[in-house]
Amino acid sequence: MTCRPLTGLLLGLLLWSGSASPTAAQAPASPPAQPQPPPQPPPPVEAEAEAQASQKYEEEVIVSASRTEQALVNAPATVTLIDSRVIENSPATNYAELLRAVPGLNVTQTSARDINLTSRSATGTLATSQLALVDGRSIYQDFFGFVAWDFLPMDPQEIKQIEVIRGPASAVWGANALTGVVNIITKTPREQQGSAFALSAGLFGRQAMAVDRGNGALFSVSASHAAAVNDRWAYKVSTGYYQQDAMARPTGPIPNGTGTIYPGFANSGTRQPKFDARLDYDHPDGRQRVVMQGGFSGTEGMIHTGIGPFDIDRGTYLAYGKVNYSRGATRLNTFVNRVDGAATNLLAVGVDGRPIPFLFKNTTMDVEAGHVATWRSRHVFSMGGNFRYNAFDLSLAPREDSRTEGGVYLQDEIFLAPMWRWVVGGRVDAFSVLDGPVFSPRTTVLFKPAPAHTVRLSYNRAYRAPSLVNNFLDTSIINQLDLGALNPALAGRAYNFPVAAVGNETLTEESLDAYEIGYSGVIANRATVSAAVYVNDSRNAIFFTQNGSYRAATPPPGWPLPPAALELILLSGRFGPGNGLPASFTYLNFGKVRQKGVELGVDTDVTRTLTAFANYSFQPTPEPSGFDISELNIPSRHRVNLGANYTGARMIGNLSMSYASDAYWQDVLDSRYHGTTEAYTLVNGTVGYRLSDTFTASLKVLNLFNQEIQQHIFGDVMRRQVVLEVRMRVGARP
Repeated sequence: MTCRPLTGLLLGLLLWSGSASPTAAQAPASPPAQPQPPPQPPPPVEAEAEAQASQKYEEEVIVSASRTEQALVNAPATVTLIDSRVIENSPATNYAELLRAVPGLNVTQTSARDINLTSRSATGTLATSQLALVDGRSIYQDFFGFVAWDFLPMDPQEIKQIEVIRGPASAVWGANALTGVVNIITKTPREQQGSAFALSAGLFGRQAMAVDRGNGALFSVSASHAAAVNDRWAYKVSTGYYQQDAMARPTGPIPNGTGTIYPGFANSGTRQPKFDARLDYDHPDGRQRVVMQGGFSGTEGMIHTGIGPFDIDRGTYLAYGKVNYSRGATRLNTFVNRVDGAATNLLAVGVDGRPIPFLFKNTTMDVEAGHVATWRSRHVFSMGGNFRYNAFDLSLAPREDSRTEGGVYLQDEIFLAPMWRWVVGGRVDAFSVLDGPVFSPRTTVLFKPAPAHTVRLSYNRAYRAPSLVNNFLDTSIINQLDLGALNPALAGRAYNFPVAAVGNETLTEESLDAYEIGYSGVIANRATVSAAVYVNDSRNAIFFTQNGSYRAATPPPGWPLPPAALELILLSGRFGPGNGLPASFTYLNFGKVRQKGVELGVDTDVTRTLTAFANYSFQPTPEPSGFDISELNIPSRHRVNLGANYTGARMIGNLSMSYASDAYWQDVLDSRYHGTTEAYTLVNGTVGYRLSDTFTASLKVLNLFNQEIQQHIFGDVMRRQVVLEVRMRVGARP
């Protein structure tokens, strides 16, 4: 991982610790589970220096930064690594809590099932700029442009490591890696041999804003079996189920001074069944491998969007199948994702007076090839490309049913001298919905004063393509205005007016130019330290925004007041600067936004069984150009993460603290529902005991001090959660 406290504090921490990231204690990381080219051999000029690196440095291997295996400290991007020890001991019951301690990663949970995260930029509902992968397979949903984290088909205990690229990565990963990449790498069947079973149950508080709704409950169960049949064949099968009641909804006036009351609607919990199977074949020559895998993830519950909350129906699912083939440094991968589901909007009704339904089907087919080659002992080339086809059937975007895209990339890591390396490369992509090709270049100069220390100076360009809904949304909703807010004599009367929500077929891609100076180093074979200063300049950001207002000359149908009242609404600014009573919303490209930040971190092995971390992230207010800042979410200015992880012969433990300062949200409905969330401090912990080599029992607590935490102005409220977990593992072990 990579972390960054204040420089003085960092130097002090180095005396007793040292490492790299929040939730990711940097334990030795084994190579990724996904078939990948073998680790690139260092050229002769580097061989002696590399041999002197510490064992820990040598074992911290990642694959996401360049799509080939390399030591973490040599990566051309800032990468956080979360290893299996932290995952196993974490009290997290979802990926929001597991990833919250990554420096620079802004995380929100808005319901029992709905989480969003974004690197080095504000997140929000339907976060669109962070690519998410499972063993290299994309789970980014192209139809709406977001990640449904509950569509991961495996139990967290099946994960070997999580790699988080904290910055743009389109140069190798293509579209939608605008602000970063989360790549979840699972254990192979040979690494997971034996049978495992887990059962957990718990309660969480639902007291919010002086209203006590009683406790909610959660429950999960999972089982897996993996075996190596012989030296060629190995397999893994796993299944699981997670269920959680609805969290507490906020009540009373939204804290933004408009007097708007939080709307009442039936909040929902979630149910999530999962199944996954994998079969590996290793050729006798030792150079070829085939991986065949398929699975299913179901979900239901709340998802928040720009036009209000939707309740996802039971039976919504993502099914997938994939085949990966590798021969030495060459790979050929293909996958199919199938999403099928339905949801109902809980606030917005259509012109027929009924809640707006959303029926969605999306089939994604992708084929990818890649290769790694060395040349003249000083060049390591990574190259490849992919083609993807999407078939859509969306009730909210009925005018389009397909999209094609494809791209190729090439990267060269040049060993200039014993202490200098230069990474240069780029990717070209073409989309059927864009007028021309998109070029994503990358260049990084790495200075290595010692084998385990690297200073990086980098430039990256990345992009996000419009989703199908961005381009082709086509619906109308009925909105409501309290006339009593305009004239006390009309108290208790409401007026329903129609609002069009339409896509924009002329959208261009959202792009980002990122400049970074970073440092990663391993100190005394026990601490990893990192620091980064970055400037991100985004252009043509895609926002869902009010695009027209009812005016005196064009009042809505059945307007009960004099038309001049519409001009007074416009002057009041209650719907945002320059906006009156909304007539339509659409997606528009906005000008430029500059995001800056500093990240500092340290992660250390205090003893053989105890690790600790600390990191600090600073993100000043973004600087828009060409439009008003009210169109932006504004992230927490300060984020601090501290923690420790213990894995003993019998006892296990985990304790962490995350602090986030206040944040501003404007991405749900109109300005009546926008506002600022208060700063919060979240303390989580786990204490567990191994009854034997087979059984482990743990008590896991989120929000230990029972703080009332609201992570989004429109989201649910978190209170203390207590879970008892029992795990059993029998049979062969890797």
